[in-house]
Amino acid sequence: MTTIASTTGGVAAAPSVLDRAVSKVKWRILPLFVVMFIANYIDRVNIGFVRSHLEKDLGIGAAAFGFGAGIFFLAYAVFEVPSNILQQRFGAKAWLTRIMATWGIVATGMAFVQGETSFYIVRFLLGVAEAGFFPGVVYYFTQWLPNSERGKAMAIFLSGSALASVISGPLSGALLSIQGGGFHGWQWMFVIEGLASVALCFVVWFFLDSRPEDAKWLSNEERRELAAVIEAERKERDANRPPHASMFSLLKDSRIALFCLIFFAIQLTIYGATFWLPSIIKKMGQFSEFEIGLFNSIPWIISIAAMYMFATLAQKHRNQQAWVAVALIVAACGMFASTTGGPVFAFVAICFAAIGFKAASSLFWPIPQGYLDSRIAAAVIALINSLGNLGGFVAPATFGYLEQKTGSIQGGLYALSAASVIAAGLIFLTRGRKSA
Repeated sequence: MTTIASTTGGVAAAPSVLDRAVSKVKWRILPLFVVMFIANYIDRVNIGFVRSHLEKDLGIGAAAFGFGAGIFFLAYAVFEVPSNILQQRFGAKAWLTRIMATWGIVATGMAFVQGETSFYIVRFLLGVAEAGFFPGVVYYFTQWLPNSERGKAMAIFLSGSALASVISGPLSGALLSIQGGGFHGWQWMFVIEGLASVALCFVVWFFLDSRPEDAKWLSNEERRELAAVIEAERKERDANRPPHASMFSLLKDSRIALFCLIFFAIQLTIYGATFWLPSIIKKMGQFSEFEIGLFNSIPWIISIAAMYMFATLAQKHRNQQAWVAVALIVAACGMFASTTGGPVFAFVAICFAAIGFKAASSLFWPIPQGYLDSRIAAAVIALINSLGNLGGFVAPATFGYLEQKTGSIQGGLYALSAASVIAAGLIFLTRGRKSA
């Protein structure tokens, strides 16, 4: 980490002042970002629990459901980079609050869809509203935390998706049982979960500041020290950044293109399982909505332990690419095994696959961050995330089409297995010297 002389007169004082500032930042923003990520994730994937209800009440079949589930990610990919550019213009406080408020309003609007067309429109608008949240938070870390602290902050932030996967099942299952007021249970679910995000945006507005210089909860000395270190690291990155490097020119870098492709394969498997797992559980027996939600949380509980285990092993035996490859092979084996037995065996196999694809997701990000540390910027992070997240469009859309045409998603599960195996091989091609 860059050493900056303390503004109070000695180099020796700088670490203690900086450490105090960093500790305050982490305690203030990380719990909030984790809660935001949980709300974000629930609002994008909760439709997986209402597929049968949408078919029964609105006539939305498997293909239409898969396309509607996936079109969110198409909008998300298209609008993510512009969203991050606007965040740099308007500041994180205003822009992240705006993102949360609008996605909460649109998520609530899912309760009022009337058929396939309105379903597609609202899901697309939800993608537009949420676009920029993930890379916006990552970019926020670059403005508030030194290089040495960002990896740990990212690991804590990413835990939000795993926690959301655990919470969303029982929560959505419980809300689906609500009746009355002229609404079906699935409508109450969308209204309550969407309005919870709207309410949370007021907390975001109160707690977030756009820059360290604006943080009244830091002392003057802590603000100066933190701002000085962040600025020094920014200048170092700018000095090493190739001239006129744009999002599109970076894509010409074969390694960056590989990052996008590998993350795409990981997201394919994650969202293929996320949107279709409740349907698989329903085939296991006669369960209530709440019981389905509880079963749905099991793979994600297992995955949290697996993410920690893999992260510990990767830290102890340093070969990040190899651990990502191992995780992807585990995911491939699990998804392939899910095609060989009945619904109960398929569920157990997906629990095994979750160990792999969630661990691969968390282990992946340090690799591009290490390669891009001299050029890291909001637009670059958004590029990898947005193109990779197109897997969230392809997987549910393909699964829905296959089920409607063939009555089975087996072909899709084979494809997910193959994608994970290919990604496991490609990850080794990302090794090499950092770009200048």
